[in-house]
Amino acid sequence: MLDYALTFAFLCFGLGLAMNVYRVFRAPGVPDRILALDTMVVNVIALIVLYGIKTKSGINFEAALLFAMTGFVSTVAYCKFILRGDIIE
Repeated sequence: MLDYALTFAFLCFGLGLAMNVYRVFRAPGVPDRILALDTMVVNVIALIVLYGIKTKSGINFEAALLFAMTGFVSTVAYCKFILRGDIIE
């Protein structure tokens, strides 16, 4: 039963990731693209964690944590650049 649930979750998050890729390229404004990129990070983190559950490996959870921290910092830096035009004050 767990295999079916994991397969369904992979499909759902994969579909969400595909929709976000479409939104990144076809968004009307920059804030929409930033939001789509941030949501892509969340979907990729979910896919990494699901893969870790499927393979019963603990290293994937650490990779997901590092990816989450990198995604958060990059989103904040990009938003700050859009608002102020400079990242480091």
